[in-house]
Amino acid sequence: MRRNVTLCFFLWATWTTAQPVVLKTSTMLDGQSHVLKNKSIVIEDGKIVRISGAGEKTTYDLSGLTVMPGWIDTHVHFAVHFNSNNRLESGGAGSKEAPELSALYAAAGAYATLMGGFTTIQSVGAEVDGPVRDLINSGQLAGPRVITSLRAIHDTTGTPEQIRAFVRKAKADGADVIKLFATASIRDGGAQTMSDDQIRAACGEATAAGLRSVVHAHASSGARAAVLAGCTSIEHGVFLDDETLKLMAEHGVYFDPNFLVLHNYLENKPKFLGIDNYTEEGFAYMEKAIPMMSDVLKRAMAQHVKIVLGTDAVAGSHGRNAEEFIYRVRDGGQPPMDAIVSATSLAAEALRLGDKIGSIMPGMAADIVAVDGDPLKDITAVRRVAFVMKNGRVYKNMPPGALK
Repeated sequence: MRRNVTLCFFLWATWTTAQPVVLKTSTMLDGQSHVLKNKSIVIEDGKIVRISGAGEKTTYDLSGLTVMPGWIDTHVHFAVHFNSNNRLESGGAGSKEAPELSALYAAAGAYATLMGGFTTIQSVGAEVDGPVRDLINSGQLAGPRVITSLRAIHDTTGTPEQIRAFVRKAKADGADVIKLFATASIRDGGAQTMSDDQIRAACGEATAAGLRSVVHAHASSGARAAVLAGCTSIEHGVFLDDETLKLMAEHGVYFDPNFLVLHNYLENKPKFLGIDNYTEEGFAYMEKAIPMMSDVLKRAMAQHVKIVLGTDAVAGSHGRNAEEFIYRVRDGGQPPMDAIVSATSLAAEALRLGDKIGSIMPGMAADIVAVDGDPLKDITAVRRVAFVMKNGRVYKNMPPGALK
């Protein structure tokens, strides 16, 4: 009898886990600029198998919410945090913080980002990203899908040949992408720092290794060198001129301007001030950069550059990544639908994952976010994340009206 009970339980468990999950929606943005009404999303084994009309047995009723693909942030630093003294802490080499504590902060940053509606992030980068990524992938930690560079290339990394070796080592260590600093920080004026030969070595070796290369570049000279070297994405770009933006469009290079990071620094100034280049002069540069960021975004849109959504999220902004939508729409003049596409199908394309994530359609991973309100009419609705699913697993499901 005991054997029969055990067998029945096994068969019941197998049957129940095989049942599809059905999300009932009233308004869906599919990530491809389409608005779909009164559809059900049918999910099996973590993937979307079909989009249907009425008649499916509902598992989660998301009626009244706006449903979208899980958002993608193409530029984060989820390991950077405020320590127990409420001061900036990056962890890693040179840090006085215990490595295990830094790892816990990193896991917390990743989790907060997931709860904020971002099911995929690209971290560029920190060594701790790798173990956190792997634990998330194994199901032992809750967090977004993580893509990481593990570390970054600077002008001090060495000769072109040393940089090529650095790229090969990064790939061998598990890096998913290569990050390089072609220019100085905005707090130091943003001028080109890596030589053209160094940039060519980094991006050329990344391409040879089958990896993408994302480039911190404020000055047009550094960005142009990166585009001509075959790099795949330009980050920040406060000082980019129209000629450089046109070149980026012609080469299909993605552009990731970042608003949230500048606002976050200014809002949390006492927690950064006095550490490294977080000086009064550096903060003055960042304050001046905010309207310049709006201007370069508008000019990039006019040049038809492929604009993806990234935040450069650091301490103080994990879980608040969606504020980037608001700044881009309100201050940069980006249409709300374009902003959403930049964080879904276009971001997925930029990560070379467009066949797996970023859209709500059959065959895609069941990464779903739903917000209370209509972001096409009021972009601040992105702050009210009511539902988060990644790979078919629900991580957040707020009752109706709980976010008002």
